[in-house]
Amino acid sequence: MLVERFLKYVKIDTQSNGSSETCPSTEKQLDLANVIIEDLKEIGMQDISLDENGYIMATLPSNIDKEVDTIGFIAHMDTAPDYSGKDVKPRIVEGYEGGDILLNKEKNIVMSPKDFPELNNYVGQDLIVTDGMTLLGADNKAGIAEILEAVKHLVDNPEIKHGEIKIGFTPDEEIGRGANLFDVEKFGAKCAYTIDGGEIGELEYENFNAATVNLKITGRNIHPGTAKNKMINSMLIGMEVNGMLPVDERPEHTEKYEGFFLLHDMKGSIENTSMIYIIRDHSAEKFAQKKQLINDAVEYLNKKYGQGTVEIEVTDSYFNMKEKVEPVIEIVDIVKKSMEEVGVTPIIKPIRGGTDGARLSYMGLPCPNIFTGGHNFHGKFEYIPVQSMKKSVEVIVKVIENYTK
Repeated sequence: MLVERFLKYVKIDTQSNGSSETCPSTEKQLDLANVIIEDLKEIGMQDISLDENGYIMATLPSNIDKEVDTIGFIAHMDTAPDYSGKDVKPRIVEGYEGGDILLNKEKNIVMSPKDFPELNNYVGQDLIVTDGMTLLGADNKAGIAEILEAVKHLVDNPEIKHGEIKIGFTPDEEIGRGANLFDVEKFGAKCAYTIDGGEIGELEYENFNAATVNLKITGRNIHPGTAKNKMINSMLIGMEVNGMLPVDERPEHTEKYEGFFLLHDMKGSIENTSMIYIIRDHSAEKFAQKKQLINDAVEYLNKKYGQGTVEIEVTDSYFNMKEKVEPVIEIVDIVKKSMEEVGVTPIIKPIRGGTDGARLSYMGLPCPNIFTGGHNFHGKFEYIPVQSMKKSVEVIVKVIENYTK
C-alpha cells in the first residue's frame, strides 16, 4: 500500500508559486490535501482538520496508560517551482541491475551511475523513477506516504503501544513559507520530525542560516556616441558587486559546513539592474560576516558612483535549528537509536538548505529532519528506492515505540 499511496500522490500536481501572495500559493495543492483528508479518515485518525490556508492536522490518540510525550511528524505537500510537476508518469524499475536507466526513449534521456554514482548503492532494489519530463515529487510526497503508512501500521497493530501522535502536512515549503501559518499551539506536540530528508539514514538537526539580498542599481543611459564621462552602466556596477564577493564562496565550490553567496537572479539594462542573492552559512558568525561583506560592497560603490546608486535590502529567511535542538538533543538520540534497531546506519550531517523544521524549531517546536530515501530532488533525475521508503516507515514506527520506553 505504501507504493500505491505514493504513486497516487505524485500524480497530483502541487507545484507552488513564489510569485503568488495567497496561502496556499496554488489552489492545486488543495487537490492533494483533500485526498489526504480522505485517507486520514480511512485510516481512523481523529481531530482531522484542513484549514483555510491549506494546513492539515490530525491525531492518533494514545493507547498507553501512562504519560508519554506527544510527538509529531510533518511533511509538505507542494513540489518545487524549479521543474514541472504536472502529468508525472512514475515508473518502477524492478530489481535494478546497475548501469544506465533509459527514462525517455523518444528524448533519449538517460540516468547513469556515471553522473549519479549513488545508483550503485541500490543494485537489486526497486527504483521509482520519472519519464524524464517532470520531477517525481518524492520531495515531499514520499514523506507524506511514509507517515501515513506508519500511523496505519499502528492502528492495524494496537498491541504496539504509543503515546499521542500528531500529524501535520503543510503547503508552500518549497517557496520558504511552509511554517508561516503553522499553528504550533494547536498542533500540541512537545517536539516533531520532518520526514523530508534524502538518502536512507539521513538524520539532520543542523541547517543553514539563510538570507535573501535584493539589489536595485540605478545607472544613467546616454547615447554611446556622447557617453564619455556621462554614462553609468548599471549592469557593469552589478558586475562590480559580484566581483567584490569571494569566488571560492559560490555553491559550485563549497560543501559540508562551507557557506556561500549565490547570484540567483539578474535582470538589467544600462539604466536599471536588479540582482537577487541568497546567502547561506551554518555558522552564525560567518553568516553575519557575509551579510556585512555585501553591505560593505554596496557602501563602497555608493561612495564611488553617488549615494542611492545601489539600494540593498537584506532579509533573513531562517536560522540554524541546532541552537534550538541541542538543548533537547535526546530527540535526536532517540532517532539514532531507532534507526540502528531497524538496521539503518545513521548519517548525521548538516542540511545544506533549510526545512520547515528549521522555522518550526524557532517557533517553539524542536524539529529535526529524517530521511525519505529520495535522491536528485527538484528535477527529472529524481528517484527513490522502494526499500528505502519501507525503512523510513519502520524508523517512524520505532521512534514512536521508543518514546514509550
